[in-house]
Amino acid sequence: MSGRPPIAPLPEPSRVPRRGWHCSHFCYRFDRARIQQLSADQIRAGCEAFTAAWNPDQSLRPARMQTYLTSGHRADWIAMIMDPDPLKIDAIHQAVLAGPLGSAIEPTWSFVSMSEVSEYVPDVQQYKARLLAEGESEDSATLAAKVNAYEQRLPMMNRQRLSPDFPDWPAACFYPMNKSRVVGANWFTEPFSRRNQLMAEHARSGIAFAGRVSQVITVGVGLDDWEWMVTLWGRNPEYLREIVYKMRFDEASAVYAEFGPFFVGYRCTGEEILAHCRIAS
Repeated sequence: MSGRPPIAPLPEPSRVPRRGWHCSHFCYRFDRARIQQLSADQIRAGCEAFTAAWNPDQSLRPARMQTYLTSGHRADWIAMIMDPDPLKIDAIHQAVLAGPLGSAIEPTWSFVSMSEVSEYVPDVQQYKARLLAEGESEDSATLAAKVNAYEQRLPMMNRQRLSPDFPDWPAACFYPMNKSRVVGANWFTEPFSRRNQLMAEHARSGIAFAGRVSQVITVGVGLDDWEWMVTLWGRNPEYLREIVYKMRFDEASAVYAEFGPFFVGYRCTGEEILAHCRIAS
C-alpha cells in the first residue's frame, strides 16, 4: 500500500453543466433592402418559418425562452434562451437564420453565459453571522425567526438562480458588466470579506424592489467578452430605470463596476415581431 489517498473518479465528459444552465441573449435586425428583393411568396413562407422557429415542438423547445421587441437602431428584437444543453439553445438561432427570411435577418449582438449561485450568497450560518454583525442578539427570537425563514427560502432562491423561471412581465433590461481591475479599485485584489460586505449592501438595495423587479445574473467568465450578464424583468419599465439608478450608488457599482451596452425589451411573440416591424406575410 502506497498510503496515497484514493483518486476520485472524473465525471463523464458532457456539454451539460453539473450545476446550472447555459444562457444566450441574441439581438437581431431585419435588413429592409434585402426584404424588398424577396417575392411575396418568399416573404409569406419566410414569415411562417419565422414564427415556427420561435414555437418549436415540445421536444425541441429549450427550457426557457422569451422574445422582446426593442427600441433603438441596434436591434429590432431580442431573444433570451436558457437550457442545460447549449446546442438546444443555438438550434433556435440557427432555425431563425435558416428560413426564407434568413438572408434578411442580421444578428447584431449576442452574449453567451451560464447560470450560477454566486460565492457571495451566504449559507445559513454565514447569514446568521451577518445578522449578528449587524446588531442582532444571539438569543433573540427575532434572530431565530430570520434565520429559520432564510433556511426555508434558500433552496428556492438557489433554484431560481440556477434554473430561473422567467416572469410574465412586460419589460426587461439586459446588460453585461465586469468588475474593475484599475489601480486603487481592483475588485480581484480585495479580500473576500470586503467583497462580501459590498455585495451584501448591493443586495439590500435590490431587495427594496421585490415584487416590482426580478433579476437573474449569469456568468460569462471564460465564455464571452464580459464577466457577467445582468437580466432584469420589470412590471413596468420605470422600475428598471429606478433600480439601475439606485444601485449605481452602491460602492460595489460606483467604484468597482464597468458596464457594457444596455438593451431594453418588451415581451412579444414571433407574430408580434413581424407585425411591429412591418414584415408583411
